[in-house]
Amino acid sequence: MAEFVTVDRGVAEGVAVLRIARPPMNLIDLQVALEVAGAAEEIGADRSIAAVVVYGDERVFSAGDEMAELAAFTPEQAQAVVKDFQSALGCLARLPQPTVAAISGYALGAGLELALGADRRVIGDNVKLGLPQIKAGLIPVSGIRRLSLLIGPSKAKDLVYTGRFVDPKEAERLGLVDEVVAPDDVFEAALRWARQFVGGPGAALAAAKRVFEAGTHGHDRARTEWADLFGTEDQQVGTRSYLADGPGTARFVGR
Repeated sequence: MAEFVTVDRGVAEGVAVLRIARPPMNLIDLQVALEVAGAAEEIGADRSIAAVVVYGDERVFSAGDEMAELAAFTPEQAQAVVKDFQSALGCLARLPQPTVAAISGYALGAGLELALGADRRVIGDNVKLGLPQIKAGLIPVSGIRRLSLLIGPSKAKDLVYTGRFVDPKEAERLGLVDEVVAPDDVFEAALRWARQFVGGPGAALAAAKRVFEAGTHGHDRARTEWADLFGTEDQQVGTRSYLADGPGTARFVGR
């Protein structure tokens, strides 16, 4: 039983809310990271879930790493947990469903690393973002590659090397976030984006996500994923519907 992470399926049909609740600042230690990964695995196996909102609460998404835990690690302990930590913080990218991070207050350090694995990031216009691990003599364990792909190597280096905070205007200009709304509207804006995938072509969406995640090998992966979709019900339904009635009329089954 998870202590700090829950999966709520009752907010909207077909949408799951993966919620982090470790007051007051939702700091991410190894336990929280593994709980998030476990919740993501549960969601990924549930075909009734079409999209995912990742959320903290109206005050804070996550203010970052649990430095008390990191300060106590020996080199041997760090070596023992680093693979699990890195994998857990990247778990959202492995979900087959479209995923949106609804960010209030702060998304710092490990919190931002987690959000970088989402397909979309919606923030309030008072949010602070950053990867300040360098100021603790550390580096982001999971977010450097994703950040570099998202905003480019030069801008990513600036954020990682300086550890500075980014305000909403700069975050949007950099491409670090996709939508900036009033603080009270963050969750609803994320939910609105997620809802559009309910009843959508789940198999094709999952395939597209795998191609994006393949990075530099995405061109080759796209060939495999494209061909494999011809064995799915969604492809048969979708192509026939498109041919008969045009786009946007298919009733997909998610298989």
